[in-house]
Amino acid sequence: MFEITRKSLQLGAHTLTIETGEVARQADGAVMVSYGDTVVLVAATAKTEVKEGQDFFPLTVDYQEKTYAAGRIPGGYFKREGRPSEKETLTARLIDRPMRPLFPDAFYNEVQIVATVLSLDPEIDADIPAMIGASAAVALAGIPFYGPMGAVKVGYINGEYVLNPTATQLKESALDLVVAATETAVMMVESEAKELPEDVMLGAVVFGHEQMQPVIKMINELAAEAGKDAWDWTPPEPDTALIAKVEAIAAEDINAAFKIKSKGERSAKLDEIKSRVMSTLITEETSTLEANKIKDEFFKLEAKTVRSQILNGEPRIDGRDTRTVRPITIRSGVLPRTHGSALFTRGETQALVVTTLGTGKDEQIIDALAGEYYENFMLHYNMPPFATGETGRVGSPKRREIGHGNLAKRALKAVLPKKEDFDYTLRVVSEITESNGSSSMASVCGGCLSMLDAGVPLTAHVAGVAMGLIKEGNRVAVLTDILGDEDHLGDMDFKVAGTDKGVTALQMDIKITGITAQIMQVALAQAKEGRAHILGLMKQAVSGVNTEMSQFAPRIITMKINPDKIRDVIGKGGAVIQALTKETNTSIDIEDDGTVKIACTNADEGAEAQRRIAQITAEVEVGQIYEGPVVKILDFGAVVTLMPGKDGLVHISQIAHERVKAVSDYLKEGDIVKVKVVELDDKGKVRLSMKALIDPPAREEAPAAE
Repeated sequence: MFEITRKSLQLGAHTLTIETGEVARQADGAVMVSYGDTVVLVAATAKTEVKEGQDFFPLTVDYQEKTYAAGRIPGGYFKREGRPSEKETLTARLIDRPMRPLFPDAFYNEVQIVATVLSLDPEIDADIPAMIGASAAVALAGIPFYGPMGAVKVGYINGEYVLNPTATQLKESALDLVVAATETAVMMVESEAKELPEDVMLGAVVFGHEQMQPVIKMINELAAEAGKDAWDWTPPEPDTALIAKVEAIAAEDINAAFKIKSKGERSAKLDEIKSRVMSTLITEETSTLEANKIKDEFFKLEAKTVRSQILNGEPRIDGRDTRTVRPITIRSGVLPRTHGSALFTRGETQALVVTTLGTGKDEQIIDALAGEYYENFMLHYNMPPFATGETGRVGSPKRREIGHGNLAKRALKAVLPKKEDFDYTLRVVSEITESNGSSSMASVCGGCLSMLDAGVPLTAHVAGVAMGLIKEGNRVAVLTDILGDEDHLGDMDFKVAGTDKGVTALQMDIKITGITAQIMQVALAQAKEGRAHILGLMKQAVSGVNTEMSQFAPRIITMKINPDKIRDVIGKGGAVIQALTKETNTSIDIEDDGTVKIACTNADEGAEAQRRIAQITAEVEVGQIYEGPVVKILDFGAVVTLMPGKDGLVHISQIAHERVKAVSDYLKEGDIVKVKVVELDDKGKVRLSMKALIDPPAREEAPAAE
């Protein structure tokens, strides 16, 4: 019934197996990818007909994690998986970005790739198996494809590259890098690093590309044995007559438009030229398909114009050469009530970045497939439509916004202080108020500056810069700090962030069928030069951490108590701690090991909360003198409260060398007396003495002692 084809190889420390023919047979291509105990089902399906008027490639990539894969039941009321988590969204992007350029131009058939995690070993992330599975599923489907593509993860431990490190190994690794590539060229890089030199980063990419070659070979062998016939599809021949018409109407004007430095003016001029082309060439008899072909040729003419200008050595769109960074202005402390803020403007790209300091209660709970964990550093990126002068829906973040925020977060993680040195929860929000290229790198710069303004003791300044590429045959130009148009019309978006010491994050996306290590080396060197320039300007504007935290930011006082005393601080039903936080206007977190964190905006209120907790949890010491109220009178003495929750018994037989007949003649409940601890037994009972502290409470008519 089943015609199963299976291929396996050793990839790093685990065995990679790809099989097809048993599951999801109605998809055009489907594979089960196993790597250790992690199993991912990936299916690829394509429509054989193009939707009428379609003028773009509709690729959809979905990555979904099923909680049963880790032996868990989803939380919540419905007990089923809901909207995609941030991890699922980021992994879907990780698959999409290197796969999309491998489909040919003018291929407009709808394609959907769905990767489902069916089993998870917590030590082996499903991202790499899912990427490999996507490549294999498309290769099996016979869809026009310039692959297959391989993918691996690279770590760097003790000066050595590690192939597909486990989750445990990544904790001690100075590098977490994913590289996807075809047999001949690299397609995508996504990484975070702990200030590693450029040559180490490049070496990791080359190492990963070399190590994935057996995977690419295995996918080719699998497709040769079990794949469907290749589609009978050929790219349409260029319509030379239409190209000539569009060039005759618009070429000269487009060339002039791309010399206008202002984005708004340039866009308006290009829209005017496009409208003229459309009105000239489109009539009532023109079909939607023909109209879309005209739009496509206009776009190609725009790209040809910009690319030719750059490759011919002419100034770029805004007049710069290939290595110059746009003008930068920096202003910190721009918002009066926030804990930290910075406005970072680079050319026509601007980020208003705000840092908020919180306590342990503000940590984000991540309900991940491998288990729940807490995150005390968050970076959120928002780009409203007005940032590009457009209208549009404002709502929940899209995939792009989640991806850009994650990149900026990874860039800044390497310089965060240790938790024991700065025990705050950090939330950084980047609001993109203008965008014309590299808003994610503006978020890195602004994020660094806003945290410094908030008093976060970062170990170094971090800057980021986006590099572009124009490649026509052997003619290559690498561009520093690309504009939106250069990104849109170019061949590469290569983002590098780091400190003076080295790289902290690197992300590369290619729109052509890959680039070589030599081009990457040039881009890294040029990015280092641009990053150094930006770092210099950032240090001039904000030389170091702000020593004066905002008066509205919480101060955290940390103290240690005996874990056995936690219940005394909390009280029955939380009564004690609730009263304490309300009366002192503080927030109090208590950990199981007895660590107490008091968050306050007023130093005196924090000190009072600390004093009262110390009083509640203090231990009675033999030989110490205490002052406290009499809470009970006995025939032979009195019970005195030394501290909250701790009483002691004092035997009273004589006062001022006179024998006491009745203790009540000298003391009453509520009197404040000084006592000395003379004994503390194993059961915690306290014996007190008033001897040598002959200061009984004053009485108006105290009876004489007999």
